[in-house]
Amino acid sequence: MNAQTNVPSLLSRAGAVSVLTIAAVGGTILAPGATSEAQAATRAAKALRVAASKEGSPYQWGATGPHRFDCSGLTLYSFKKAGKKLPRTAHQQYNKTRHIPASHRRKGDLVFFHSRGYVYHVGIYAGRGKIWHSPKTGALVRLERIWSRGVLYGRVN
Repeated sequence: MNAQTNVPSLLSRAGAVSVLTIAAVGGTILAPGATSEAQAATRAAKALRVAASKEGSPYQWGATGPHRFDCSGLTLYSFKKAGKKLPRTAHQQYNKTRHIPASHRRKGDLVFFHSRGYVYHVGIYAGRGKIWHSPKTGALVRLERIWSRGVLYGRVN
């Protein structure tokens, strides 16, 4: 064997040793394109600020901003401004998030309202049991107390 054929073998062994060393000392290994918890929290905080900045914008079915929104249009717009792409509808957004229990919710998590297995509304958790959302025709983007116990939470990674 020549030195060139040994290089990949040495690198793969060195890589495995590095990974094991990092794991043994409690490090975090991210796959390409993965987001750390800190990055996700920063992104969520920015999305929350963007949503709050849209207070008073009118609801319009199918609108994704920057001046009018439906519920999922507001969350899509807010996270896009924070650097994360979300699918278009509330149901699709629910399917794309990491589902978390209410006891682990944080500011910037998405709050999903559902009925009979279908997600029909979404807002961004603002803390203290409130969400920023674009509720319905004739209403404006606003901060409002969560009115239902039957909600689900999702974290955008």
